[in-house]
Amino acid sequence: MPPTLDDIREAAMRIKSHAHRTPVLTSESLNRQVGTRVFLKCENFQKVGAFKFRGASNAVFALTAREADRGVATHSSGNHAQALALAARLRGVPAYIVMPDNAPKVKKEAVAGYGGQITFCEPTLEARESTLAKVVERTGATVIHPYNNERVIAGQGTAALELLEDVPELDVVIAPVGGGGLLSGTAIAAAETKKGMRIIGAEPEMADDAFRSLNTGEIVPSVNPRTIADGLLTSLGTLTFPILRERVEQIVTVSEKGIIESMKFIWERVKIVIEPSSAVAVAVLWERRIDLSNLKVGIILSGGNVDLAKLPWQS
Repeated sequence: MPPTLDDIREAAMRIKSHAHRTPVLTSESLNRQVGTRVFLKCENFQKVGAFKFRGASNAVFALTAREADRGVATHSSGNHAQALALAARLRGVPAYIVMPDNAPKVKKEAVAGYGGQITFCEPTLEARESTLAKVVERTGATVIHPYNNERVIAGQGTAALELLEDVPELDVVIAPVGGGGLLSGTAIAAAETKKGMRIIGAEPEMADDAFRSLNTGEIVPSVNPRTIADGLLTSLGTLTFPILRERVEQIVTVSEKGIIESMKFIWERVKIVIEPSSAVAVAVLWERRIDLSNLKVGIILSGGNVDLAKLPWQS
């Protein structure tokens, strides 16, 4: 069964003392640029710099004492690895993280810095999964999937819950979609909190598997995605796909140019650091792919983890 609004509210209480309640920012410059009123839910200010900490901490702190003693495990090269490592450290249990050996050095160092016990593997899905299976067999750790997990989805939904508490008059909520954990939690929280709320997913044109999945009615795998939004490369999960199919109005795809331009604008005019995956949601308005003029639009800025040596607008 998918998480309910009660599950999300329970998650909010569970992680309240661990996760930040992130601010909602507005910008008149952005409003004028896109022709609507925009409210930015700033998960770039969340612990580990991304919304992922919400789901990871809910999953970790929901474990029984017996489960937690054996630790938690996952395979990830990105924000989920950092989030799970930190959540486990806060609970005082081990986190076993399988990472591809070609993961960026800064991410390896971050996971290690949060206390994660890293096992490196070849950079293939098969290698990641087989290595994780060996780690779990050896440790007995509980696997926490980055998005195909009910408690993770419920935890991610707390961002939208907070957004609607702060701005209850919203008409639309937009969130980026990769594996679908954030968008699923957002859709449940928004739709159940305010009837008639429009929920829209944002996805790069060059990694449009969620868009194609909703159009065909079955999960279309993400194959060779080519986008700077490196947090949105994964396929939808068996838990997230049905939620999106039921509750999301549509998935809107955006260009790489729109992602870069809107990301740069947010940096320069709103004065905050966001990563390309966050900018994908902003680009829906930036490129005016759908008519949301004169509405009140909430955007979940999913994170702000950026390699400053490789900014996309630098030649």
